[in-house]
Amino acid sequence: MSSHRTTTITGSLLTACFSTVMILSYSAVADDGEPGSGKGGKAVDEAPAGVRVTTLLPEKISVDNSTQKTAISATVKNGGTKGSGDIRLLVVGFDGLKVKNVEGCTAMAEKNLPEGSNSGFICSPGNLAAGESKTYDVEATFDLGRTGKICLPVQTGDGKKTYWQQGPVPFGTTNPSPNAPATPLLLGTDNKPVAPGGDRLPKTGPAGEVVPLGMAGAALMSAGAAGLWWAGRRPRREH
Repeated sequence: MSSHRTTTITGSLLTACFSTVMILSYSAVADDGEPGSGKGGKAVDEAPAGVRVTTLLPEKISVDNSTQKTAISATVKNGGTKGSGDIRLLVVGFDGLKVKNVEGCTAMAEKNLPEGSNSGFICSPGNLAAGESKTYDVEATFDLGRTGKICLPVQTGDGKKTYWQQGPVPFGTTNPSPNAPATPLLLGTDNKPVAPGGDRLPKTGPAGEVVPLGMAGAALMSAGAAGLWWAGRRPRREH
């Protein structure tokens, strides 16, 4: 039974969180008193009447410049008037952001990762009552020399429908601090990659003059950040 359920779930995983489309023109706003932001989130498949699931990510995280480690909270919430039914939350990393562990969740096998992603976990909050939410502690690493994105799809327990997807939404900074103990990153901001200690270059002329690496960093920035949806895929028949 366990093997059959695993096959059903992994077979219905979706092909990709698109990471090259333009940033969404709107941002879902967290309810008053609710921490985090739904920026880069969008409803996908129609949920049952009275069910409104969304996700929240912190507006700001901090990356340890020596270890590349960072901590992220991922919240799934049912803001509707009825229970959500059995649902699951996926936490997926892209590019320079790699998810190392999500408390209480199961790592996705490499062969089942969405196209373009580097890591992923499946969380099973079960049935969320109206107004209920559940927050997961996410351990990750962030390579500050690259851009980095995270994606949070909320699916039915069997993975056949995706009610909501946040991302792939970037964390980043346009003002790198490679020589500081930690670098703060903002949600919805494309990271400006920079090598440690390489935020400035010598300028020819009077001694001591330096100029920021503005043009070099800008060339590495991406215009696309937020995915629109996680497209479904039917299992292929074996011949």
